[in-house]
Amino acid sequence: MGMAMSCIGPLVGSCCATMACQACQCCAVGIANVSARVAYCTMFLLSMILSWILRDYAQPMMEKIPWIVRSAASYKIDSDVWYGQQAVYRVAFGNFVFFMALCLSLIGVKDRSEPRDKLHHGAWTLKFLAWIVCIVMPFFLPNPVLELFAFFARFGSGFFLIIQVVILLDFAAAWNESWASKESEKWLYALLAVTVACFTGSLTLIGLLYQWYRPHGDCSLNIFFITFTLLGCFAFSVVSIHPAVKGGSLMPSAVITAYCVYLCYSALSSEPASYVCNGIADHNAQMTRSALTMGMITTLFSVVYSALRAGSNASFFSVVDDENQGTLLSAPAVDDSDDEEGMTRGGGSRSGPVEYNYSFFHLIFALATMYTAMLMTGWANGAMGQSEIDVGWTSVWVKILSQWTTIGLYSWTLVAPALMPDRDFGY
Repeated sequence: MGMAMSCIGPLVGSCCATMACQACQCCAVGIANVSARVAYCTMFLLSMILSWILRDYAQPMMEKIPWIVRSAASYKIDSDVWYGQQAVYRVAFGNFVFFMALCLSLIGVKDRSEPRDKLHHGAWTLKFLAWIVCIVMPFFLPNPVLELFAFFARFGSGFFLIIQVVILLDFAAAWNESWASKESEKWLYALLAVTVACFTGSLTLIGLLYQWYRPHGDCSLNIFFITFTLLGCFAFSVVSIHPAVKGGSLMPSAVITAYCVYLCYSALSSEPASYVCNGIADHNAQMTRSALTMGMITTLFSVVYSALRAGSNASFFSVVDDENQGTLLSAPAVDDSDDEEGMTRGGGSRSGPVEYNYSFFHLIFALATMYTAMLMTGWANGAMGQSEIDVGWTSVWVKILSQWTTIGLYSWTLVAPALMPDRDFGY
């Protein structure tokens, strides 16, 4: 009997392992058959969820890893916070290595008949296993390596935020052009409704910010942030309808205004609860949980939009000829003709120019991984607890600088054609 059980045990284990591998393979191929971009987005989403969980609950596991524990005593923050940060860094570093490796491997791919095209669209089981290895391996690395990654992640996150701003500006302009070019008047009324809604919502939130973040008269910094937001948005909105401005419109200005006001609110809500001008600090725990959810959703949406749209736009790092490209809104989010893996196992030849820049696609995910790590760890300053997300003066100034960059870039897109009439800006 014992001999029989000793034979059955390994057999059952082998069967379970085989079934698990088959399940992973079917899942990976199933997602990939819908879209390669959706598959990569799913990996990124899983890594975000894993980082979120480990940040708050990884301490018991991390305390059993000796090369990590040896450095814990040298940090002047709570051990559970430090262990959570280390877990986030390690998952983010593994995700970064995975996407950056693909980014570097796919530089210069211009035609779907190239062998490297299969690296992007095929071998999903191997890539899924490689992704798991990349996530696990950083837990065996010494702490200085991860601290170095956290240092460079600050700069990578800033670059990701700039890309977000550029894509937002293009999105607003493309949205306005798409609806304004429709023959039916209902689209013009829709544009008017969006414009009024954005401006009304923005002004309402501005009023609330004055009430929430100015509990007494001596809050000059908060007043400056809010007032600068109001005046900056008012200024570029007026400029956008000036007769000398080519291609100006109130609708894009309304969308950019809403985004700038949101950034101002997000920056003020990141102020420490101990700051006297944080008038809603009593509800801080509630707000930070909401900010966590909103931050994750916003980040994921930004990455998905960047990945699915940026490569299809003529002005965003494309590698195909201009005449073969569509506009930002006209290109489908998931193009089955591009993302098929040969689609059927019988295959058929794949040829023709790629529809988006594979290397830039993976670069966006690598940078977004850095941004997610900073979002979850308070920009690596060690000042956040488990109930907090993106809180601290570093977060405040990152968002304010992002807002100023948005205002500056949008204002430049409005006045540049008038200042340099000899250059072609596509209007």
